[in-house]
Amino acid sequence: MSGVISPGFTGRRRHDRDLPPGQYLTEDFPVLTYGPTPQVDLDEWNFGIVTETGAVHGWGWEALQALPHETPHVDIHCVTKWSKLDTDWEGVSLDTLFENVETEAEYAKVYSYGGYSTNLPLEDLLDGKAWIAFGFDGEPLEPEHGGPARLLVPHLYFWKSAKWVRGIQLLLEDEPGFWEENGYHNYGDPWREQRYEGD
Repeated sequence: MSGVISPGFTGRRRHDRDLPPGQYLTEDFPVLTYGPTPQVDLDEWNFGIVTETGAVHGWGWEALQALPHETPHVDIHCVTKWSKLDTDWEGVSLDTLFENVETEAEYAKVYSYGGYSTNLPLEDLLDGKAWIAFGFDGEPLEPEHGGPARLLVPHLYFWKSAKWVRGIQLLLEDEPGFWEENGYHNYGDPWREQRYEGD
């Protein structure tokens, strides 16, 4: 993944917990991005779920904030081989957003402000596995880390947790996103080292 690494990145250190194979531990939060960081005004921010039939379920920033919040405490794993343990987030569960969504779709394609996209099986967004996160470590999520809001899917490599999220398209057939079209694994399970196509 090409991009920028934050100047505070200090790299490897010892740890007492299991990490996915090939990963090393960092206490920093490296910034890796492709292209410019979108600057999204909260008054203009919207998030939508579009079903395979074209039905649209949408939320502005205030509507999202009015939904029940959760505070997931999770480990995150980047495909560039760093892992950060015990991270604290705040956001809205995808289960909450999907409460009134009727769909027969099995796949989802996630879109971001700035043009990025990624794909996941819909089941990987539900049952307490994913959030729209707008807070990190007790503070609003910084734009460099995907603020005002990003997808958080901690059981997959972190490129699947799309920064600057703006919507989800539900699909009957899988459709690869940006990095998946450029040689990254279609699923991205860190415990199976699914980094690149063919892994």
